[in-house]
Amino acid sequence: MVCSPVFSLLRDLFLILLFQMSMRGSDSFSVTGPSEPIVAMLGADTVLPCRVYPAMNVENMEIRWFRNQFSEAVFVYQNGMEQVGEQLVDFKGRAELVKDYITEGRVAVRIHSLRVSDNGMYKCFFKKGTDFEEAVLELKVIGIGSGPRVFLVGPEDGGIRLKCTGKGWFPQPEVQWEDVKGKKIPSVSEDETQDDDGLFQIEASLIVRDSSTTQMSCSMKNPFFGQEQAETIFIPESFFPRPSPWKAAFAVTLVILGISAGAIVYLAWKERRGNKKLSKVEEEKEEESKSKESLKRELARRKELYQQDWRKAELYADWRKEQFKAVAFTLDPKTAHPNLVLSENKQHISLKNNVSQNGDASTHEDQAVSEAIFSVLGDKSFTQRDTERQYWEVEVNTRTEAGSTTRYALGICSETAKREGWFVESPDKNFWVLVHEEGKVIFPNSQKNSPSLRQQPRRIGVFLDWEVGNLSFYNMADGSHIYSFTGVTFCGTLFPYFSLRGTGASLTICSTSDHPEHCPDSSPKTSLTHLSSSVPQEANSLL
Repeated sequence: MVCSPVFSLLRDLFLILLFQMSMRGSDSFSVTGPSEPIVAMLGADTVLPCRVYPAMNVENMEIRWFRNQFSEAVFVYQNGMEQVGEQLVDFKGRAELVKDYITEGRVAVRIHSLRVSDNGMYKCFFKKGTDFEEAVLELKVIGIGSGPRVFLVGPEDGGIRLKCTGKGWFPQPEVQWEDVKGKKIPSVSEDETQDDDGLFQIEASLIVRDSSTTQMSCSMKNPFFGQEQAETIFIPESFFPRPSPWKAAFAVTLVILGISAGAIVYLAWKERRGNKKLSKVEEEKEEESKSKESLKRELARRKELYQQDWRKAELYADWRKEQFKAVAFTLDPKTAHPNLVLSENKQHISLKNNVSQNGDASTHEDQAVSEAIFSVLGDKSFTQRDTERQYWEVEVNTRTEAGSTTRYALGICSETAKREGWFVESPDKNFWVLVHEEGKVIFPNSQKNSPSLRQQPRRIGVFLDWEVGNLSFYNMADGSHIYSFTGVTFCGTLFPYFSLRGTGASLTICSTSDHPEHCPDSSPKTSLTHLSSSVPQEANSLL
C-alpha cells in the first residue's frame, strides 16, 4: 500500500508532537501577569495578580513577588505558608496573599495603604521542583494633591504676576494656564520640589499683560490618571499698570496756561488793559486739587476691590493689617537663653558682648542649628480658640562685623518645640520662621530659592491666620510680601519666637500703642504708586 504525501506529512507532524510532549514532562508551565500597568490611588489598596498555564494547583509551589532584585521580597509563600524572613521592611504588615483560586493557579498579592515608594516594576515568581518561571508587572501609584490655589502677587514687568500652587501630587502634575476664551498660556516659571514622602509641591507663575483679561484659570492634571483640578481668579482691570492720565492732564494744563499767558501779553501790549486772569500758581493749585480728589476716588475703588478677596492678593501690607488684630505682648524672661539681654520693658533683645561671634558653625545644606542659636518666646500664646486673625511687627537692627556671621530668626513655634542644645528651626520640628543670614532671607529645610527683596527688611510684619493655616511675612518698609507658609495644620499652643546668632543683630517688638518707644511708623500707606508702578511721583505726592 502506497501512502499519499499528505498522509506522510500528517504522520510526521504527529510524531514530532509526541516527541515534544515526552521531552517537556508533566511539570512544565508558564506564568503570566497583567499586560497593562496597574493604576492605583495613593493610600488605597491594590492587588498584583499572576497565573500559571496550564491551570494547576500551586499550593505546594514556592511563590514570591519581588522588586528589582530577587532578594527584595514583597511577599514569599513557601511550604504552604507565608515566609516573613526575606520580606522587605517596607512591606511588613502591608502585604498579604490572595489565594481564593490557588488550586486553579491564580493568586495575587494585596498591598495595603499604597505609598509613593511602591510605584514601579514587580516580578512574580513560581517554582516547582527544578522548574521555575516569572512574569513582570508594573504598578503606577497616583496621588491627586490639593489645590491648585491661585494668588495675585502684584504688578511686575508691565503686567500682573499670578502664582499657582499645589502640593501632595504624584507623579509631578501637568500645569496649564487658560484664559476666559480657553486659550492655553504657558507658565513663565515653574518650581517643583519633593517632600520627605516623595510627593510633589509645585509653584507656577504667569505675568498677564493684557488688561482685557478679566479672569485666568490654573489647572493641575495627573499625567497617568488624567484627573484634573482647576481654580479661577478674577483680575480687576484697575489692577493693571497703565499709562498715567495725569501726565497728559498736566501737559494739557501747561499748554493752556502758555496760551493764556501769551494772550495776556498780547492784549496788554495792544490795549494796555485786559481782563483779570488767574495766575499760573492758582491754576496749578486748582488742577492739583482736582487731581487729588480723583486719585482718592481711584484709591478707594481699588481698596474696595482688594477687600473683596484680600487673601489671594499677597501685597499691600497696610491694607492687610485692617483684616488682622494687632496683638500686644512682651518677651518672656523665663524662656530666654542666658546669653540674651532683654531690655527693661521686655521688648528688645540683643546678645551679650562676651558671646562668641561665630559659635559652632553650621551649613545651609543640613540647616543644623548649634548651641550658638539663642532664643526667647513671647508671653502671648495662640490656640485654636483664638478665632481672630492676629499680627505683630518687629524692628530689625543689624550691622556686619569682620569675621562674624549675623543671623536672626522670627516667627512662631509650638510649645512642644525643642529649643535646647542642637535643634533645627524648621516646620517639621514645629518652627515656622523667617531666617535672615548673610544678607539673605532663607527658610530652613525649604528647597525653594531665597526670595528676592526690593530692599533689606528693617521692619517685618508677621500675620497669623490660624483658620486657614497661613503665616505670612511682609517687609513693612515698602509693603512687599516676603514669604508665606500655607496650608499648615496648626495644633496645640503657639508662641511668638525670636532667635539671634553672632554679633551685630538685635530685635525689637513694636508697640501697638499710639506712641511706640522704639518703633516709629515706617510702614508705607498704600497709594497709587504701589497699585500701579506707572503713576508719577507728583500724583502720589498729592495724597
